[in-house]
Amino acid sequence: MDSVRASIHGNKPDVLPYTGKGVGIAVLDTGIFPHIDFLLPINRIAAFRDFVYRNPGPYDDHGHGTHICGICGGSGAASLGRYRGIAPKSHLIVGKILDRRGNGNLPDILEGVRWVIATMSLYHTRILNISAGTFSPRKADSVLVQAVNEAWEAGLVVVAAAGNNGPAPMSVTAPGTSQKIITVGSSDDQKPVYIHGEKISDFSGRGPTSEQVSKPDVTAPGCYIMSCNNRLFNGRYTYTPRSGTSMSTAIVSGCIALLLEKYPSMTNNDVKERLKDGCQDLGLDKNHQGFGLIDLARFL
Repeated sequence: MDSVRASIHGNKPDVLPYTGKGVGIAVLDTGIFPHIDFLLPINRIAAFRDFVYRNPGPYDDHGHGTHICGICGGSGAASLGRYRGIAPKSHLIVGKILDRRGNGNLPDILEGVRWVIATMSLYHTRILNISAGTFSPRKADSVLVQAVNEAWEAGLVVVAAAGNNGPAPMSVTAPGTSQKIITVGSSDDQKPVYIHGEKISDFSGRGPTSEQVSKPDVTAPGCYIMSCNNRLFNGRYTYTPRSGTSMSTAIVSGCIALLLEKYPSMTNNDVKERLKDGCQDLGLDKNHQGFGLIDLARFL
């Protein structure tokens, strides 16, 4: 094993300190399956912590988190590069905050956010990708928004999903309602897709927020995105398509990782400001598209 050696035992230190210089993307989700796309050409799972079951890992008993990680930074090793992620040189800091059904509770999510903040220097974490969203009571929403605001103030680029409860106004889920962070919607949500077994379209969460903040900030494709699967089939590593603003969020996180590879001195505020000129206007309402569809060439 290379320098990113896992040594996970409950709440003890998760791995040896990561010594690479790549951009670290923290993913708080259902976990990560050790797909070969994260292990070759080198192991890029820099850290893993299970806040739900307190099990050693890495593992993913649902699949959503593995899919997100693959979009962010899978190497494409199992597909000869066909399904390579956006930023394949990045490394991954993964916190399992959602259970085997994809559900989570506020204490686990908050603990995960605090862990990412506390270890950001250790793992060179620059980006926090979080797709967990809630329409829970207002007090819980505010606590979750406060947590991601603290992550932003610590210097992390926080990227969150707008949620799949559109198209009504004020349908963006927390913590995507935070004014500080980057909230991502789906640019192609007019396509009918299956999410949680239900066929829906026009699903991307729309602003404004209850505080009349325009959201999302940016959009990216979110329908039938192919990425890493969380299980082997006939002994082979495989891929699967998934849809939702979670997929859009991972694409934007990967794009931001490429930006920070190129301009490592950029702050999170610099990154957010750059979105204004790094998107294509889709001609949609601002509370549907934000600045528009992220255009990687212009963004970089």
